[in-house]
Amino acid sequence: MSSQPLPFDPIARAAELWEKRIGPSTAMAAVTSVMRVQQIIQSSVDSALKPHGLTFARFEALVLLTFSRTGSLPMRVMGERLQLHPTSVTNIVDRLEADGLVRRNPHPTDRRTTLVEITEAGHARREAATEAVTEVEFGLRGLTDRQTEQLTDLLAKVRRAVGDFED
Repeated sequence: MSSQPLPFDPIARAAELWEKRIGPSTAMAAVTSVMRVQQIIQSSVDSALKPHGLTFARFEALVLLTFSRTGSLPMRVMGERLQLHPTSVTNIVDRLEADGLVRRNPHPTDRRTTLVEITEAGHARREAATEAVTEVEFGLRGLTDRQTEQLTDLLAKVRRAVGDFED
């Protein structure tokens, strides 16, 4: 992020030029805005999580384990829920395990399955990290609660249209 705000909205300016030289700019301006806001959100969330030794992916994994009934899930299920490739889940779990925030356990009935369980230290770190990201509003400043809900609903329409999930 730049240290000084620009004296104009560069995306609006680009949309005007796009409109004059290329054609309709509505989708281009929306996508460019989403990409810029993603950078803003990523920077804010990363800054909030860094003092806790977490990335957003590791934070999400701890939250997911906290949401499970038993505090543990098979690695395959974690990948499905986090929408990540199995290799990515393995890397996330490796880092969390090295930090003492999760532990791997054999599944009681399926020898091919490894369960990942959040530790007490993992619960404590997740709680502190949650306070940090909540304090910065997950980087999503400037919107009311209702506008944030509307944004979530609109983005879900795009996700649904490309098959990200089914109702």
